[in-house]
Parts: sequence; C-alpha cells; structure tokens
Amino acid sequence: MTKRGFLGGSLTALGGLLAGCGSSGAEAKETFEVTKSEAEWRRTLSPAAFAVLRKADTERPRSSPLEKEHRRGIFACAGCALPLYRSEAKFESGTGWPSFTQPIANAVRTRPDGIGPFKRTEVHCRRCGGHLGHVFDDGPPPTGKRYCMNGAAMVFRAA
Repeated sequence: MTKRGFLGGSLTALGGLLAGCGSSGAEAKETFEVTKSEAEWRRTLSPAAFAVLRKADTERPRSSPLEKEHRRGIFACAGCALPLYRSEAKFESGTGWPSFTQPIANAVRTRPDGIGPFKRTEVHCRRCGGHLGHVFDDGPPPTGKRYCMNGAAMVFRAA
C-alpha cells in the first residue's frame, strides 16, 4: 500500500465518520431528469449501488473491480446510465477507488460536503443526482483534479 493510498483511505474513512458523506441540504434545491421513489431505487439498484448513489455511502477501498478496469470505454452512472467518464481520463491514484482527471462535459455536478476541516466537494450525476464520490485538487496534469469515484456508483461499457 502506498503512503498516498493509506492517507487517502484513512482520511476518507475519518471524514465519513466525523463529517458524514451526507448531504448539505443542496439536493432539495436541485432538480433531476430521472427521479424515483426510494422503493423504486431499491428495486432497480444493487444494495451496494443503492447505498452509494442514494445514501452517499462510500465503498471500501480496493473493493471495486472498476478500480483495475483498463479497457477503452465509458464509465456510466449505475442509476441512470448517463456516460460520466471516458477511459482516457482514468488514472491509477493509489487510493483504492477508480480515479479520473475529468468527467465528460455536462455529466456531473458538484456541491460542498462535510464540515470544518473535513470539507470536501461531492460529485453527483447531473441526471439522477446519484452520489458518485468526491473531487480533490491533487490529481495529475492536465487538470490537476482527482475525481475519486465509487465503483458501485458506475457501470463500465467497453468501446
């Protein structure tokens, strides 16, 4: 395990415990093209995808097969199938989650998440509002961003 992976995983876990991955209340102000009741989401999503997308949970690091997915293709929202990230934007961050330098244009929205020293920027699907993960300013060129996504929130479609 790398130092970055250990620190990233530890801080994410600690931040989730102390600040929660929960909402800032912003969801009530946003509207989404795809809306379903909680019962409908539970019927259409796997338990892991429901926990991440609808309850802003965080999967365990290194638990998603998408972390090691290297084929050409598209990573799409597991909730509504909106294409989110191209494989060309994926990189190995060493954190234990699929990481990308940038999303597809107009695929995601962001909002503040957490409190105090655990402030982060949450990333969610612009079409269904599903929680995907967080974006950080410690990524590689060309953007310097690290979109650290939960694999359970996405599906991969090979090109």
